[in-house]
Amino acid sequence: MGIYTVSQLNEYIRQVLTQDPHLGQLWVRGEISNLKKHSSGHYYFTLKDRDAQISCVSFRMTNRTLKFEPESSMKVLVFASLDVYTVRGQYQLKVLDMRPDGIGELYKAYEQLRNRLEGEGLFDSSHKQKIPRFPLKVGVVTSRSGAAIHDILNVIERRFPVDVLLSPAIVQGERSAESIVRSIQYLNNTDVDVIIVGRGGGSLEDLWSFNEEVVARAIFASKVPVISAVGHETDFTIADFVADVRAPTPSAAAEIVVADRNELRKHILSLSLRMEKSEIHLISEISRHLAHLYSRIEPERFIEILHRDMQRVDELSMRMEFGLRKMLESKVSSLSGLAGRLNAVSPLNTLERGYSITLRSRDHSVVRMTDDVSIDECLDIRVIDGTVKCRVTDVEAIKEVKAKEWKDR
Repeated sequence: MGIYTVSQLNEYIRQVLTQDPHLGQLWVRGEISNLKKHSSGHYYFTLKDRDAQISCVSFRMTNRTLKFEPESSMKVLVFASLDVYTVRGQYQLKVLDMRPDGIGELYKAYEQLRNRLEGEGLFDSSHKQKIPRFPLKVGVVTSRSGAAIHDILNVIERRFPVDVLLSPAIVQGERSAESIVRSIQYLNNTDVDVIIVGRGGGSLEDLWSFNEEVVARAIFASKVPVISAVGHETDFTIADFVADVRAPTPSAAAEIVVADRNELRKHILSLSLRMEKSEIHLISEISRHLAHLYSRIEPERFIEILHRDMQRVDELSMRMEFGLRKMLESKVSSLSGLAGRLNAVSPLNTLERGYSITLRSRDHSVVRMTDDVSIDECLDIRVIDGTVKCRVTDVEAIKEVKAKEWKDR
C-alpha cells in the first residue's frame, strides 16, 4: 500500500470521516469544559460526558447566530459535523449550531408548529398588509413595566410624536399567550392605525408566548397591520413569520412605524426646491415663447404681414372676378345655343308663318282630325296675335288623307 507521510495519513483519515454521511451533520449532547474564547471570535472547548470527551471548535460566523453565551460546565446540544485537525492529527466537532440542553423539546414543538402554519399559508406574503406611512395612532401590545414600551415611546417622541395606545399584556409565563391575544383583539376594536406586538430579549422559554398557535392566529386575523418586535435581532418567533412586518427590536419597530421628522423636513424642503426650479424653468420657457411671438407680431412686422396679406386678397379677388366672368360668358353662350334650338321648334314661329292651332273650347284639346269635332261644337282657333272663337257648322273630310292618317296610327 506504500508509505504515507503523517500529513497524508491525517488527510486520508479526514476524508474518510468527513465523507461518512452519518457523521456529516449530527446532534451531540454534553457538557462544556476548557472553554477558550479567542480574540478572533472563535470558541475552542471540550464536550464531555461521564465517560468520554471530544474537542470542538465553533467559528466566529456561527457564534454570531447563537442565542445565548456559552459558559464552562453548561450542558448543551451541539449540532456539528465531524472534522479532523490534520496539524495535530486530532478529530473534532465543527459546531454549526448550539442550544442549551433541556429545551430540545421546545425547539421540536417550534419547528412542528412553524411547518404546519406555513403549510396553511399563514406566512404567505399575499396576506401581508401594508403599514401606513403616517399613522395617527399606534397600538402597542407589551408589558406595562417592561423596557419595550419605554423604548417605543422614546423613539416615537424623538422621531415624530403621535398618539400611542398601550394595551397591557403578560408577555411571559402562564396565561401570557391568552393575554396577548386579548390585547390584539381589543386594539382591533379601536381606531389605531397599526399595532406593535413585542417585548425585550430573553431565553427561548421567556419568548415562548410568541411561539404559541393562538397568538399566531390572532396576529393573522388582525384587521389592523401588525409589526412583530420580539426579543433581539437574532431571535425569531412564530409571531415574526405571521406578522405583516418583522422588526428586530421594539425600538426598530417604532422607527418603522413613524417617520423621522427631520428627514421629512429635508424631504419636503427638497421637493419644494425641485418644484421652485421647475416653476422657474417653466416661466423661463413661457417667457422665451412670448418673446418669440412678440418678434413675430411687432408693429413693423405686423404691418408688413398685413400689407402682404392685403395684396394677396386683391390678387385672389381679381382671379375670382376673372373666373366668374369667364364662367358667365360660357353659360350665356350655352344658353343662347339652347334658346336657338328651342326657338326652332317653337309653335310661335309656325304661327308667324300663317298657320293656326285649333282647340276644343270645352277641354282645350288640340283638334287634329275631323273626327275630333262635332256639329255645333265651339272651337278656339289660336293665331299669332290672339284667339278666334267659332262654332262648327259642317265637317268635310278628305278621304285619302283620312285613310292615310288611320294607316299611320
